[in-house]
Amino acid sequence: MSTNDNLPKADGSEENKAKTLEINSEVENLETVISETSKESEETSTEKLEQSDQKEVIANSTIVNSQITDSEKEKSESTDDSTVASDLENTSKKDEDDIIQNQMDQAVAEHSEDESTIERHDIEKKDYHAMNKEELIKELQNLVKNEKIQAIREHVEEIKNEFNEKFNEEVEQKKEEFLAEGGNLIDFYYSTPIKKEFNSIYFDYKEKRNAYYQNLKKDLQENLNKRLELIEELKGLLNIDENINTTYNHFKNIQERWRNAGAIPRDKYNTVWNTYHHHTENFYDFLHLNREFRDLDFKHNLDQKLKIIERATELAQETDVNRAFRELQLLHKMWKEDLGPVGKEYREPIWEKFSALTKQIHENRQKHFKNLDKVYEQNLEVKREIITKIIEVGQDHPKNHSGWQQKIKEIESLRDSFFNAGKVPSNVNEQTWSEFKNAVRDFNRNKNTFYKNLKKDQFENLNKKLELIQIAEDNKNSDDYAIVTPLMKKIQSDWKKIGHVPRKDSDKIWKKFKDACNFYFDKLHEQKDEANKEEIISLEKKQAHIEKLKEIELAGDPKIDLVTIKENIAVWKTLGKVPYKNKNIEGEYNKVLDGLFQQLNISRKETELIKYDNKLNTLSNQTDDRALKNEQIFIRKKIDEVKGEIRQLENNLQFFKNAKDDNPLVRDVKKNIDNYKENLEVWKAKLIKIKKL
Repeated sequence: MSTNDNLPKADGSEENKAKTLEINSEVENLETVISETSKESEETSTEKLEQSDQKEVIANSTIVNSQITDSEKEKSESTDDSTVASDLENTSKKDEDDIIQNQMDQAVAEHSEDESTIERHDIEKKDYHAMNKEELIKELQNLVKNEKIQAIREHVEEIKNEFNEKFNEEVEQKKEEFLAEGGNLIDFYYSTPIKKEFNSIYFDYKEKRNAYYQNLKKDLQENLNKRLELIEELKGLLNIDENINTTYNHFKNIQERWRNAGAIPRDKYNTVWNTYHHHTENFYDFLHLNREFRDLDFKHNLDQKLKIIERATELAQETDVNRAFRELQLLHKMWKEDLGPVGKEYREPIWEKFSALTKQIHENRQKHFKNLDKVYEQNLEVKREIITKIIEVGQDHPKNHSGWQQKIKEIESLRDSFFNAGKVPSNVNEQTWSEFKNAVRDFNRNKNTFYKNLKKDQFENLNKKLELIQIAEDNKNSDDYAIVTPLMKKIQSDWKKIGHVPRKDSDKIWKKFKDACNFYFDKLHEQKDEANKEEIISLEKKQAHIEKLKEIELAGDPKIDLVTIKENIAVWKTLGKVPYKNKNIEGEYNKVLDGLFQQLNISRKETELIKYDNKLNTLSNQTDDRALKNEQIFIRKKIDEVKGEIRQLENNLQFFKNAKDDNPLVRDVKKNIDNYKENLEVWKAKLIKIKKL
C-alpha cells in the first residue's frame, strides 16, 4: 500500500516543508489591508502621502492569528483515531507540557502572518536603526523590488518608523530655526527630495500589498469551496457499496487533496476543520471493522512521527535558534494536522519524546534571547554615555562662530555613534530615544539662539558699514586732500574694526566701499605724482644752489657779506619744496651757511635767527598749519627744558658758595649757565618770530 510522506528530510532542506504549512491568518491580514485601503483611497499621489506621513505616526501592528485552538485539540483525536495534540490534553497533569503546548500555540499565532513562516524569516532583518535616511531608502527599494510583498511587512514597517524618526528629528530642528528667525508656526512647512523619494517607494509597496491581498481574498474563498466539497465526498464514503481496499484508497486520496487545498477564511476555519475531523473519526469507526487497513495506517503515522522526532532531535542541537524554532512550528503543525493516530501503546512514549525535545528547543531559544538581552543592556549603557556627552557638549556655549562650528561637528559625531550603537531593550527604547532627542534639541536651541543674536549683530554691523560707504562716496570726488585724506584713512580703519555682516551682503558692500576709496586715492596719487615732478626739479635747483654757495667768496666787510648771505637765503626760499625723502638737504644747506657765518663778526643769536627764517619759510609752505603748531609746541618745550637746566645749575652753585671764583668747578658751572641763558634768548626769539606768522 502506498504512503504519503510529507516530512522534511533530516537535513531540513526539502522544499515541501514550506508548502505544508497552511496559512489561516491571511483573512485577518486581508481585512486589515482592506481597511487601510479604504482610508488611503483619497491619497493616491506621492505629495498627499508625504503630508500624511508628516502629520501622523503610524504604529506598528502585529496581526495575531492562532491556527491551533483548544476546541480543535479536543475534537482532533478520539480514543482510537486521535492526534497527538489531544494526547497533550490527556496528559494535562504535566504542567510543563501544557506550558510548552501553549507556547507553541502562541508561536504559531505570532508567526502566521500573510505567508509561510519559513518564507518570511528567510529575509534578513538588518540593523535599520544604525542606517541613515539614504541607506533606509535603498533597503526599502531592494525589499519592494526583489522580495515577496507578503513577506516584507515587518521589515517595511520598521524601516518606515526609523526613517520617520530621523526625518522628524530633522523637521524639529528646521522648525526651531524657522521660529528663531522670526517665522510664524502656521507658515512652517518642510520637505526634502529624499523624503519624497521614500514616500514614492512606500506608496508602491502599499499598492502591491493591496493587490496581493485582494487576490488572496478570492483564493481563500475558492479553497473554502474545495474543502466543503471534500467533506461531502468524505461523508459519502460510508454509503458506498464497494471493496474496502477501494474505499480506503479513496479516503487516502481525499486526505491528500485536503492537505493541498490551501488556506481558507479564518472565520470559517474552526467549523470546517471540526466538521472534517468529525467525519474522519466516523470513517475510522467504519474502518475499525477491518483492522488490516487500520494497522497499516497506524504504522504509517508512527513512521512519520518518528521522523518528526528525528528532525526535532537535530533541531535541539541547531546553533541558529530562530531557525530551529521556526521549523519546530512546522513539525508541530504536521504532527497535528497532517498525520493521524498511532497505536495506543506508542502514543504516550512518542509524545513525551517530542514534548521533551520541544522543551529543549524552547530553552535554547530563551537562553539565546537572554544573552541577546545582555547585549541590548550593554548597548543601552553606551547610548546613555553618548547622551551624557551630548548634554555636556551642549552646556558649553562658545562666544564665536568657529567655536559653534566645532561643537556642531562634535554633536554630529556623537549622533552617528548613537545610531551605530545597536538596539536597546524594547521597554526603554522609547525613553532612550526621547532623552537623545531632547539632548540634541537643547543643543540646537542654544545654537539657534547664538546665530539669531549673531544675525542681529551682523545686521547692525551692516548698517554701520553702509554709513561708511556713504561717507566714502560723498568724499571720493573731493580735491581738499588735506582734510579728506585723513578722513578716508579713518573710515578704512573703522571698517576693519566692525564685525561680520550677513554673508549674502558681505562681498557686495565690500566691493562698493573699496571702489569708492580706490577712486579717491587713485586721484590723490595722480595729484601727488604731478607734485613730485615739481619737487624733483626743486631738489635739483637746491643742490645746484648749495654747490654755488660753497664757492662764494666773502668781501671781508661784515655788513656787505651779511647782505650777500641774506640775498642767498632769499633765493633759496624761492626754490620750492623737495621730496620728503630728500628733506635732509635743509641740514646740508644750513651747514654751509654756518661756515659763512663763522667768517662774520656777528652774534650767535643773530646767526640762528637768520637761519631760522629759512626754516620758517619751509614750514609756512606746508599744506596745513599742523607743522607750524608742532614747531611752536617744540620751541615752548625747549624753553622749559633750558629754564630747568638753568635752575638746576644755579642750585648746584649753592654747594660752592664758600668756594673761590677761580675754582674750576665753579667756573664750569657758571659758563654752562651763561650758555643756557644764551640759548634761552635764542629760543624766545624764535618763539616770537613763529607767533608772528
